[in-house]
Amino acid sequence: MDQSARYANLSLKESDLIAGGRHVLCAYIMKPKAGHGYLETAAHFSAESSTGTNVEVVTTDDFTKSVDALVYEIDESKELTKIAYPIELFDRNIIDGRAMIASFLTLTIGNNQGMGDVEYAKMYDFYMPPALLRLFDGPSTTIKDLWRVLGRPVVDGGFIVGTIIKPKLGLRPKPFASACYDFWLGGDFIKNDEPQGNQVFAPFKETVIAVRDAMVEAQHKTGQAKLFSFNITADDYREMIARGEFILETFGENADHVAFLVDGYVAGPAAVTTARRHFPKQYLHYHRAGHGAVTSPNSKRGYNAFVLSKMARLQGASGIHTGTMGYGKMEGDPEDRIIAHMIADDSAEGPYFKQEWLGFNPTTPIISGGMNALRMPGFFSNLGHSNLIMTAGGGAFGHVDGGAAGAKSLRQAEQCWRAKADPIEFARDHREFARAFMSFTNDADKLFPGWRDKLASAMA
Repeated sequence: MDQSARYANLSLKESDLIAGGRHVLCAYIMKPKAGHGYLETAAHFSAESSTGTNVEVVTTDDFTKSVDALVYEIDESKELTKIAYPIELFDRNIIDGRAMIASFLTLTIGNNQGMGDVEYAKMYDFYMPPALLRLFDGPSTTIKDLWRVLGRPVVDGGFIVGTIIKPKLGLRPKPFASACYDFWLGGDFIKNDEPQGNQVFAPFKETVIAVRDAMVEAQHKTGQAKLFSFNITADDYREMIARGEFILETFGENADHVAFLVDGYVAGPAAVTTARRHFPKQYLHYHRAGHGAVTSPNSKRGYNAFVLSKMARLQGASGIHTGTMGYGKMEGDPEDRIIAHMIADDSAEGPYFKQEWLGFNPTTPIISGGMNALRMPGFFSNLGHSNLIMTAGGGAFGHVDGGAAGAKSLRQAEQCWRAKADPIEFARDHREFARAFMSFTNDADKLFPGWRDKLASAMA
């Protein structure tokens, strides 16, 4: 059934829709299956996303039609479809009237993903109008809270040097805590890797106590505050709360040194909101493990990493992993810097829409996935700033002189970029950074040909 007469209106102007402030706008790359017209399929897609069915039903009334989602722009040559969703369609909490990402996804990435006339459809951007934007939680804590703990300025407080304890599984509590202590002698921030929790060989409570003791010892040794991000992800919100409360009780006066990590993609919006609302004073660390199943450029359905990150800011993530923008081991491209700007800036351009955040708290870019000191100057030059958290696992513990030296090499790499120095020249007077060349020789050979002769004395 061709539903384009009802679910498409190509005379609508995007500027008017934005000025009206009553629609969420979504941009999809969509392709119909063979034998189906583009506008017809786009309208069917829009109908399935809102008020439509595949037949006329007698229960439809004039009000129902007033909240239809409408296709307002198509470009078949670019496979582009834009749809306007009236904000009345989106579910609100009965307890407080707030908006929810679960409803946003149910409408915009719901049954339309399995339609028989659609070859593929993937959301690449969305625009959230002020009337609905204000109903999302947003972040309650930001990187400023971490900078305060570290004793830094709360404006441009700078690079937070972090790591992930490796191997990601297999360490018992004492070796795990020892690795934390080693890194903290040179670095700031450590996070659980996403599978770490309450394994039989590393009981959660025992590990938390061991990490607390390591933090206290490292802070005493260095005279500097340290940070740890604990994974509290679980299927049951009560388990998440139990883990969080035990951590806070155990850390006591150092409770503000602790972030809570939630695997936001696999555990979903309910897990993120549980942490955001039950622990509003803790930095909420959104780990996106598993997201590549839909966000990968190789996937033609779902949504991209940009959309995931933008949703995370709406949900209240204090920080989210944003990839390495082509400078690490994961999929990515230098143009992915738009993700970091969208989640951190108050006004940002996306692939299709400009989003005004209207004072919404920012979400910190967290960078991980194959980064080391040698890759960092190029990364920072591409991004344009270093107000972020970097969690380099192998980039720290793969350093030939150990985790503490690895942490120092990461800090020195940021200093090298900030000084606009030549990395090889900078390395001559910064031993840990120089030794990173020996630690990651494949990267050194690729990025800095001839380094061996130039740095022989510095690495001795």
